[in-house]
Amino acid sequence: MSRIDLHTHTNFSDGSFSPAALVELAHKKGLNILAITDHDTTDGIAEAMEAAQSLPLELIPGIELSTEFQGRETHILGYFIDRADPQFQTRLERLRSTRLDRIQHILDRLHTLNVEISLAEIEHVAGSGTIGRPHIAQILINKGYVRGMKEAFERFLGVRGKAYVRRLVPEAAEIIAWITDAGGIPILAHPYWEGLNANETVVSCRTMVDQGLRGLEVFYGTFSARQISSNLHLARHFGLLVTGGSDFHGTFKPEISIGTGRGSLNVPSTVMDRLRLAAGR
Repeated sequence: MSRIDLHTHTNFSDGSFSPAALVELAHKKGLNILAITDHDTTDGIAEAMEAAQSLPLELIPGIELSTEFQGRETHILGYFIDRADPQFQTRLERLRSTRLDRIQHILDRLHTLNVEISLAEIEHVAGSGTIGRPHIAQILINKGYVRGMKEAFERFLGVRGKAYVRRLVPEAAEIIAWITDAGGIPILAHPYWEGLNANETVVSCRTMVDQGLRGLEVFYGTFSARQISSNLHLARHFGLLVTGGSDFHGTFKPEISIGTGRGSLNVPSTVMDRLRLAAGR
């Protein structure tokens, strides 16, 4: 029986493990299918693939891209993307620039709150990775402003935080097209239809399907049985692919374990069979 995790992050975005270390951890935990889905970058995949060559582990090239849908920041996963596609890489570079703009605005807001963090400090923590809010949170912890990640986001960086800044990103239809143009399969990440009734949820899902969405991440590291059931119903209704993953970030999300999320994640092997078929693999 396959053990699968199709949603993980390395230190090339906002995870704490290097790609090679993440592959080794997945192997030790008994996984045999793993996707690396770093935010807005594919730079860690080559190292991961090299590390996986000597292991009984299938590595799926993936990515997670930020977009906007109906006024909300939404994430789209892409699987089996062509990392060598120059147009795709140019688009990713443009998307990453919006991260830097947002970070600078967050730092400005933190300054007005007498919280002093520099861009150089964030870049040091991020290393070669794409910078993000978890890196700011780590510095807030290191400097004693907060006691942990949860407090950092609740007080400063989350949607209700005092230093929150909305990121300006392309609409969902554009991001879905980017993934499709690069030969990938676009999947809606951790779909949680907060604030929508049943009919509105169906209409919203139909809109994304009409824009080219191919599937839903039904099995997710923190989803309840009810959320899984609801998303599975939607996937069947629209004939969508089903995927699943933990959204593992290492020490940045210590409550999430690779392969099992908060402990109950179990991605069926049929998920991978259908995903391969859709990708022509």
